Amino acid sequence: MGARDGPTLITSVQRAFRLLEAVSAHESGAPAKQLAREAGLPLATAYHLLRTLVHDGYLRKLDGGRFVLGDKLQTLRSDGRGQALLSRVRPTLAALRDELGAAAYLTFFEDGEIRVAEIVDGPRAPRVDLWVGFEDAGHATALGKSVLRELDDEARKDYLSRHHLADLTPRTVTSLPELLRRLDDPPLAPAVTDLEEYTLGTVCVAVPVYHGDTIGSLGVSLPADRLATLPEVRARLLPTASRVTRSLSLTI
Repeated sequence: MGARDGPTLITSVQRAFRLLEAVSAHESGAPAKQLAREAGLPLATAYHLLRTLVHDGYLRKLDGGRFVLGDKLQTLRSDGRGQALLSRVRPTLAALRDELGAAAYLTFFEDGEIRVAEIVDGPRAPRVDLWVGFEDAGHATALGKSVLRELDDEARKDYLSRHHLADLTPRTVTSLPELLRRLDDPPLAPAVTDLEEYTLGTVCVAVPVYHGDTIGSLGVSLPADRLATLPEVRARLLPTASRVTRSLSLTI
């Protein structure tokens, strides 16, 4: 990079930020000429930067020629809020990991999929090998089944219609009627278990959590030789899940 490139790039970034600030001041958008004037930029420079920002998703150009903030900025804002929320519950997950000697997991049901939001593990509490994505293994994991158990009939039916009940281990339940029966009447309700259904040698237990109207699950994974401790683990998970739900309910 040449000696003159650095200041030039910095100036371009500053100008782009000024344009973004100008656009954000107009909820219904504003045309390029107005934005250039408000940002104190030559019109040609403003046009060039506006095209670039539109191309990268930071702005959108409406049919009438007005510019508004784009989806990428909304995503950044949402992701930032999500990380702020997760930062509230990580200490609770870490305490759970340390007390039980087991990796702790947090999932949420978002856009019709079960997604892992956080995993807190450590040398003495390794995470399970996620050899199949949770989005495709909801039927075989305690975390996924906990979410499925809490969904209403329509949402559960929609999810199961889009996801094959893959045979991941000899213990995986691949019969839909049997899976539904187990979801409705788990022995450790409201906790749900995975008894080597996702991966051999590992058992898991999970309980529901909520972030507003969003359903999620909190769970831990353990070596199969700790199967007998699952009722004790359940007893520890339930109050922890209540704390996580309360933390997620606080307004940022």
